[in-house]
Amino acid sequence: MATAPANNLPLLYNQLEPLSSSQHGQLKARTRDSAPFLVNVHAIPITSDEFILCQRHYPIVFSVGENPVPLVLMGLNEGVNVFIDDEGKPRGEYYIPAYARRYPFMLARLRPEADELSLCFDPTSDVIGDFEEGTPLFEEGKPSAATSALLKFCEDFEMSAQRTAAFMKEVKEADLLMDGEVSIQVNNENGEPAPPFIYRGFKMVSEEKLRDLRGDALRKMNQNGMLPLLFAHLFSLQLIREIFGKQVEQGKMPQPNPPITN
Repeated sequence: MATAPANNLPLLYNQLEPLSSSQHGQLKARTRDSAPFLVNVHAIPITSDEFILCQRHYPIVFSVGENPVPLVLMGLNEGVNVFIDDEGKPRGEYYIPAYARRYPFMLARLRPEADELSLCFDPTSDVIGDFEEGTPLFEEGKPSAATSALLKFCEDFEMSAQRTAAFMKEVKEADLLMDGEVSIQVNNENGEPAPPFIYRGFKMVSEEKLRDLRGDALRKMNQNGMLPLLFAHLFSLQLIREIFGKQVEQGKMPQPNPPITN
């Protein structure tokens, strides 16, 4: 059994095991109507293929670091998700990113030098087990139709992830990203302005740099479909204040940040 070390595991996953008929032939998967693994998750990676769907519901931002990735914000603070209740059930009709929908499965390399990706799963998930009821993962020693469908979903996700990497490479080469900052002013109980809530620690596209694109650079982004995705990201940022409002309604607000002074 190959279990990935905890410090190398992606978001949501506690352990990873390669799925095999010899070790897991008796396991079944049961359906669920909740996602308890998302309760305390405030940001989820998305692919560029999902920008148009996600921008209707969530702010789309980019992570900081050398290799930024697109994320949707489900809350503005660590441990806060305003779209999922405490039992893991959605608080409405929202698009759930493919990254979360594939859990507890994913494709992973069993060894760093390996070229092949193997279908793996998180054995700590409560939807996979030796249950009396559920959908078998294997039938007569071979992957069941359900497992084949899961594999196809994970393969499609990996292809989308490759397109996302190419998209982010173009964004980085065009130097379009800037440090993001959002300041939200609220009033106290007396109706007077309180110290603002200031959110940082993310990247966003610079509208000024986007407007300044000229010639071949602009033509290329228009032809390869990047421009609609960049605008979807920019339009989605207005939803940050809506998420702030949801946190207020749900009583999930931190102490306000002190004002920035020079």
